[in-house]
Amino acid sequence: MSVEGMSVVTRVWQLAKLFGDQRRRVVADGGADQATLDLLSVLRRAGEPYELSPGEIARRAMVTAGAISQRLARAEQAGLIERTRAAGSRHRTVRLLPAGHDLVEGLVGRIADLDDDLLRALAPAQRRHLEQLLYTVVADVEHRYGPDRLTQVGADRPQ
Repeated sequence: MSVEGMSVVTRVWQLAKLFGDQRRRVVADGGADQATLDLLSVLRRAGEPYELSPGEIARRAMVTAGAISQRLARAEQAGLIERTRAAGSRHRTVRLLPAGHDLVEGLVGRIADLDDDLLRALAPAQRRHLEQLLYTVVADVEHRYGPDRLTQVGADRPQ
């Protein structure tokens, strides 16, 4: 039995925990939580007019429809998004409102600064090399186990 991989995987888990804790702190200090940031980010990345169906948001966020429904309700109540329904249609659309756009833009800047700080021990060339190595591992794991296995650290597989 080889235990060689355990050292690397243990370090990755430690970093995931440390990085996740810091990101949650920065996001909370910025006035949101990770689930809300994920929702707003999906809409922001969709481009103008920053609208998607709830099902498409769930697919892009890699979470269940039930999880998206809860996130949408909270974000709508906070004035960050708007849910609309076309006249005579059952289909709903979710649109990012200006307050949601401003929130996600501000948080992305804070997170970018945090990420740079978290990796300050590495020179730029080392960062690029680490990124390439991690990309290789992620691509291999997704290929062998399936991309649907990619979730937040320690979370169960989405249904």
